[in-house]
Amino acid sequence: MQDLRKKTSTSSLTRLTADNYYDVATDWQYLSPTVYKRFLKCEAEALAELKGEWNPNQDQTPLLVGNYLHSYFESHEAHSDFVEAHKDDLIAKSGKYKGQLKNDYRVAQAMIDALDNDEKFNDLYVGAKEQIVTGEIDGVDWKGKIDCLNLERGYFVDLKTTQDLHKRYYNVDLRSYVPFVTQYNYQLQMAVYQELIEQQYGVQCTPIIIAVTKQDPPDKAALMIPPEELSYAYSELERYQDHVLAVINGQVKPARCENCDYCRATKSLGQIININDLIS
Repeated sequence: MQDLRKKTSTSSLTRLTADNYYDVATDWQYLSPTVYKRFLKCEAEALAELKGEWNPNQDQTPLLVGNYLHSYFESHEAHSDFVEAHKDDLIAKSGKYKGQLKNDYRVAQAMIDALDNDEKFNDLYVGAKEQIVTGEIDGVDWKGKIDCLNLERGYFVDLKTTQDLHKRYYNVDLRSYVPFVTQYNYQLQMAVYQELIEQQYGVQCTPIIIAVTKQDPPDKAALMIPPEELSYAYSELERYQDHVLAVINGQVKPARCENCDYCRATKSLGQIININDLIS
């Protein structure tokens, strides 16, 4: 296991492909928005997961639903391969929908149909699909995977599924209600993608998020992030990146959030606390 460190040479970097992009081995060579955001959430859990010491006990259905949708818009071949590989997860073996898609994937199919039948979506979602990009941010290697990249028209598209476009989330750090894009820090992801695309292709592309909801019927919208919010997210990354790197490389002890699954599973009783501190 090699340290993730500031760039000195490209000779030891693994060339990223569709087959190895999500491998943990490449996460030790390249930072990505997904891994980086885990460290923002809880350093201890993120590091344990990266080291293979913690495997989150998560329901894989949301991930598979997302992949079901993404593969459809990648290509017919990609979607067929995905369905074949996961047919035991997708197809109901009993009940009302026996032999048909399970309910979660029926919802996913409705989201696909909502986008596929939309003229504006079909005009926007044109370009290179699932495009891998790499680059450096302050000497650190980064990777990203773009859902749809249109260099000629100067934009890229990222597909997102959500519960409700207009749902408000209380953000503890900002101490205010924010939309889902801000709550899940998608502005950071888009800022990184924008930077990597410019480094790799010499074109500054505008990020567009196409969001579709799990409602019946689905809602949908093409969303933009104000440039100042992209700039702020990028500047915060530059400010905090060295700390994340130090945690990954064992130079700094990872902070515990004491709220996530990992922290609960590895918690020891400490000081006796005042009951009023439970909700502070």
